[in-house]
Amino acid sequence: MLRLLGAIGASIFAILLVAGPASQAASPSPTTPPSNQTFQNNISGFLRDDTRAPLADVTITAKKGDFTGTAKSSANGAWNIGVPEQGTYTVELDESTLPEGIKLADGQDNPRDVTFSQTSNLSVIFAFGKGIVVQQQDFGQNLLNRLVAGLSFGLLLALASVGLSLIFGTTGLTNFAHGEMVTLGAVLVFGFNAIGLPFWLSLILSLVGGGLFGYAQDRGLWRPLRRRGTGLVPMMIVSIGLALAVRYVIQFYFGGATQQLPYAQSPEVQIGPVSISPNNLWSLGISAVVIALIGIVLLKTRLGKATRAVADNPALAAASGIDVDAVIRLVWITGGMLASLGGILWAYYRPGVTFDMGSAILLLIFAGVTLGGLGTVFGALIGSIIVGIFVELTTVFGLAADLKYVGALFIMIVVLLFRPQGILGRRERVG
Repeated sequence: MLRLLGAIGASIFAILLVAGPASQAASPSPTTPPSNQTFQNNISGFLRDDTRAPLADVTITAKKGDFTGTAKSSANGAWNIGVPEQGTYTVELDESTLPEGIKLADGQDNPRDVTFSQTSNLSVIFAFGKGIVVQQQDFGQNLLNRLVAGLSFGLLLALASVGLSLIFGTTGLTNFAHGEMVTLGAVLVFGFNAIGLPFWLSLILSLVGGGLFGYAQDRGLWRPLRRRGTGLVPMMIVSIGLALAVRYVIQFYFGGATQQLPYAQSPEVQIGPVSISPNNLWSLGISAVVIALIGIVLLKTRLGKATRAVADNPALAAASGIDVDAVIRLVWITGGMLASLGGILWAYYRPGVTFDMGSAILLLIFAGVTLGGLGTVFGALIGSIIVGIFVELTTVFGLAADLKYVGALFIMIVVLLFRPQGILGRRERVG
């Protein structure tokens, strides 16, 4: 068993080792001038006319305070300006450098102010075309778009929250290393893709890697601690230490820069009154299907009933003939795979892969689980959707984008004060 765990760990570190040096070549983000490559934060975009033909050699400038960055679009229309810090920048396209006969769409703001929000790569879109008029989005349209984006964000949070809730329900452990399980999914996809594997195979192997990481955690760490009778508080502290260790091992091999997964840059499409990116649309569908399958398994299969029995009363479940250790082991594998899938979708939602991307939403995952009810799978689903929608809607009502995650944590505090058991949780007598 120790050899098996060692092989699993060596495989994961090997992928991270390959991903580190390959990161510069594998990222599909626009080519940057040498002067911009020293910055980790970037403002980028693609310039295409109304026929989707790329516009080359067009000058774009970004300004903030004393800083001024300039770039020219490449042959495929891509441009990228590295900036020293996040914040609000004034971006201007030099219309005199546009090809003859090409002009910005009527109503297109130039220059315009753009602001970073929870990402190190900010995309800016300029619309071109004769007869095209860019109109300012009204409140109702913006509200609808944010509602759909919040639903997409809430469902990808739910993937990670359901895994965390299953682990808590069966073991009682509050696992602070769950954020690193989220990060690992996206990092493995990038690593497998960097060594030349097809994208679809990289996705499958990253989910398998997430499941193996969950299995290795339980078999090598949590199961021995349970058998020794270690209390939940010491185990929680161990999970914090594990989270820090895994996070910085990933940083050591992967690096601190933000990398992009394949197809991360995609223009928004119009579906009826809703404007949404294809990546968010795929995220909505995949999350909904996977969560529905998890619900069916828990409600309709013997394995699901055994899992719910262990979550309700492990001692009684063991007395009834259920292999509690086998159920917990399967829960860890499932939780690892769900966290990996959530991490992949989160990398497209941001967009970008970083060594600390999982820890950035860990408190939001806890907020969703707490709001829905600790240990309840469907509660985690409902709570995560509420958190995701609330986070996106706060920007509609004037809250700064950099503060939008604060609202979700405020919800968690209110729930703990007035309904500690959550929406679907049940009251328990303590003492």
